[in-house]
Amino acid sequence: MKCIRIPEPNRVEIVELPKPAPREGEVLIRVHASGICGTDLHILRGEYMGGYPVIPGHEFSGVIEQVGSAVTRFKPGERVAVEPNIPCNNCPECLHNRQNFCRNWQAVGVTLPGGMAEYAAVPEAQVFLTGSLPFEQAAFVEPLSCVLHGLEKLALRPGESVAILGAGPIGIQLLRAARLMGATSISVAERNPARLELARRAGAEAVFSSLDDLQPDGYDAVIDATGAPAVMRRCIDFARPGGRVLWFGVPPAGKELSFEPFKVFRKGLAIYGSFTSLRNSYQAVSLLQSGRLPVEDIISHRLPLEGFLRGCELIEQGAEDVRKVMIFPNGLG
Repeated sequence: MKCIRIPEPNRVEIVELPKPAPREGEVLIRVHASGICGTDLHILRGEYMGGYPVIPGHEFSGVIEQVGSAVTRFKPGERVAVEPNIPCNNCPECLHNRQNFCRNWQAVGVTLPGGMAEYAAVPEAQVFLTGSLPFEQAAFVEPLSCVLHGLEKLALRPGESVAILGAGPIGIQLLRAARLMGATSISVAERNPARLELARRAGAEAVFSSLDDLQPDGYDAVIDATGAPAVMRRCIDFARPGGRVLWFGVPPAGKELSFEPFKVFRKGLAIYGSFTSLRNSYQAVSLLQSGRLPVEDIISHRLPLEGFLRGCELIEQGAEDVRKVMIFPNGLG
């Protein structure tokens, strides 16, 4: 099979490898759509996670080609999406129902071969049926499950006001999911005019090109979807007294964040972090199948497998009105 491999930071190669054979508890997936995520960029640049060499790609969908001898839930020909995080289910974190913090954590496309390949062998427990959902929409199961986990931690209540900082692919999913959870007033701040317009079309009541235009102390919940420390520190300014802050975006490792802790004390704020997802894949599949959380307008580029590095560079440079870049390992047809 043909695949993308990152042998070391800042290097990408297209290689031919033997098509994997599924072990007894695995399914072999013919990959039809695989989204480029910010984590893929961190792995490429040697900034975050990743075991080298690695075949990246943890947001993907496809068709089951073959099943291992112990597989019971699937059969060849079924359309599926992948939840990449693999817990050991035996460490203290797993046994406290915090599998996303597993001490022996592995992940398809991060520490194990992923979906930037024509085929991927994946443990049965990480696979979910998607029915007739188009492949490129089914590839959003993983990022949407992360969004749902973050919003569960934030515990939105009907009628609340929300500010979302950043309107990239994740920011738009946060916006739409927050609306479904009952938020009635959502404001979005984003410097990119095209992304800001997408946020407006996606249902934001107010959009702003500058953080300075947001209302101080004005929102029940404030969500950072950028991972930029300079933006993250501003969240506490916009949360109302008694409000909540969700730091959802992935910040660069090793960087520090400075803010005035007295503001957190005086306003009685709760600040949450959110890491991957926690058994949210069925929810994500259901929402995507229902059509109540559309994602097709988030996709801006559709590229063949050979376009992986170009897709990464487009995202890093913010070029060509880039949003989600979708790779099609078995062709665009």
